[in-house]
Amino acid sequence: MGDFEATGPADVPTLFSHLVDDTTLLGPRGLVPPMAEVVRDYLSARHGDYGGMTGQLVCPVSRLPQLVAELAKITPAHPVDVSLVVDTGLGAVPKALSLVLSRQNLVTPRTVETAAPTDLDSTWLERVSEFVPDDVLAVVEPRRPLGGDPTQWLNAVRRVAEHGCSPKLRCGGPRASDIPTVNQVADFVVAAASAPAGFTTSLGLRHAVRQPTDANGQADHGLLNMLIAVARALVSGDVLGALAETDGMVLAHEVGKLSEAASSAVRGLLARCGCGSARESAVELARLGVLRTP
Repeated sequence: MGDFEATGPADVPTLFSHLVDDTTLLGPRGLVPPMAEVVRDYLSARHGDYGGMTGQLVCPVSRLPQLVAELAKITPAHPVDVSLVVDTGLGAVPKALSLVLSRQNLVTPRTVETAAPTDLDSTWLERVSEFVPDDVLAVVEPRRPLGGDPTQWLNAVRRVAEHGCSPKLRCGGPRASDIPTVNQVADFVVAAASAPAGFTTSLGLRHAVRQPTDANGQADHGLLNMLIAVARALVSGDVLGALAETDGMVLAHEVGKLSEAASSAVRGLLARCGCGSARESAVELARLGVLRTP
């Protein structure tokens, strides 16, 4: 990970270290705050009590020039680790990387994220590799079917992992269909278990623990649920049960039993979670006792 400032009085365990990416810039058009506010909030969280939880700032390629311009006004003490989300085609990636590499005092490109076509194959994955340098991780989101047989989707997840890229699972969004079911998340975790660079989740996971189903039949997945699901997947345990759990104390107790080696193994598979502000996630985790209160 990047070179972070001192993170205040709260120690962040390995399980949560630089886990939460800031996905504010991926919000619905018209609801995203001004770039200056996004940058200020991100840097504030990185400097704050739970700064050790703060991961990358996720930025669409089309908005990268704005981000660089705002950072140039501030000149942060350490460069901002950035995940570039391809929203204008793979052809825009070289120019974006050229921009960030020319401003290495401001930004460090860590990952390039892109959605995969429905007919994802090795030829397309090789094309992605041509656009992404060796020291930047390619993150690929296979398209999850809205219904029917998930075999093609899960095969695509495995293909991405086998190619050395990091598979991505979208866990939230403006539509109810953007939230995968418990079974779909469990299937994804198992399919991605062989990914050398681990997998990433994007959006969703706004709360520490899975939320009860609301009036619209939706139930947001929880950050702790995902971590424990991965921990269980690594030992062939009950992944579905971990994802469905709504009792935070049950999950917190299981987190407390994880060894340092087990925590490192979990993070080796679950690399990053795009959840928004790490500060908000940390407050909920601290209430459950899995993070020390500053």
